[in-house]
Amino acid sequence: MWAAGAATGIGSLPGTDIVEALATVLGELPDLPHLPELPDRGPGADMIGRTAGLLMDLPVELYAARWTLAGRGGRDARRTADLWQRDLDALTDHAADYAGVFKVQASGPWTLAAGLDLPIGGLVLRDAGAVRDLTASLAEGLRRHVVEVSARVPGARILLQLDEPSLPQVLAGMLPTESGFGRLPPVPETEATETLRGVVDAVGVPVVLHCCAPHPPVRLARAAGAVGIALDLDLVDDLDTVGEALDDGFGLWAGALPTRTGARRSAVEVADRIRALWHRLGLPAGRLGEQVVTTPACGLAGLTPDEARAAMLTCREAARRLAEAD
Repeated sequence: MWAAGAATGIGSLPGTDIVEALATVLGELPDLPHLPELPDRGPGADMIGRTAGLLMDLPVELYAARWTLAGRGGRDARRTADLWQRDLDALTDHAADYAGVFKVQASGPWTLAAGLDLPIGGLVLRDAGAVRDLTASLAEGLRRHVVEVSARVPGARILLQLDEPSLPQVLAGMLPTESGFGRLPPVPETEATETLRGVVDAVGVPVVLHCCAPHPPVRLARAAGAVGIALDLDLVDDLDTVGEALDDGFGLWAGALPTRTGARRSAVEVADRIRALWHRLGLPAGRLGEQVVTTPACGLAGLTPDEARAAMLTCREAARRLAEAD
């Protein structure tokens, strides 16, 4: 699936230069590079807007600083499409000869439904029919995106990371209604699983679910067909579920390097943090290097370029230590 002792980034980086960002990722994370996200570029480069730019036949627009489903595409959609074109062209120019696992990221269906508004107001999440349409559109858009990335980097084996930071709130019924005085009802876990599985099945490549929020849905990710879960180790609160998944061979993308300002860990400390969790779960030491990918806890867009590069280097060195320990 991925090389033993691999490290990768969650997705976002500081800055606005995609060529520089891509060169950094390819240089610092050679075993599992990714197509960087640069939210500093503004609307259309943010997590929700960027993924919405991949939707099929569901245009969106910005209204009162919120992404909203629209009747037709306009200036906002064109700007997002232009950013995507620049990114893919940079990928062709600078990564065409890459061979190995390559990661792309996008919002998952539930986080997207919790981040997009209906034309009449309120979250897409409140309308079951709109969620179904959104999921179908997303699944087809991601399938086409994977095909295009594969064509531009023919030696790559594509892996998709679905970002679902809002999924725990969706499951718990914690998202507010439009008025702010109530909460949307919780989505049953079976429904959430089937919706996510529809996207996983459609894209045709391995999928890792990323959730850097409290109560990450490990069991749901497995049931939906993902091959692993990326999480912030400091937010893991259900070790039994994590241990059960890992014992069955489920992949762990261990976010052991904090990305908060002022929070630092050395490569030794990051490796020790992951190793301590592995041993606490009673898992065979020989599987650690192959089953675990070392990552920052979340995206790096809030750091300076030098700090982001240092974080990648730290994760890479920590992953090397874990692989050597095996």
